[in-house]
Amino acid sequence: MTEYIIILGLIAIAAIAAFSFFGQTVRSQVAGMAKEVGGESGKEGITAAQAASGKALTNAQKNMNMSTYTEGGNDGAK
Repeated sequence: MTEYIIILGLIAIAAIAAFSFFGQTVRSQVAGMAKEVGGESGKEGITAAQAASGKALTNAQKNMNMSTYTEGGNDGAK
């Protein structure tokens, strides 16, 4: 049972890290799709998703370690 809890904790940490890098992109894409389904133009949300994905790519290319890990969140802002 303890092993499963440790594995679950590691998966949760990995999910949080991935979402901190790509979360804004996902939120913007969902917002664009929701507007399109509602009959409105989702161009603004799609454009925001493209901008966020560019920032996420920049963050993903950085060499991260324990001292610089927090620099990758919040769209690369310190």
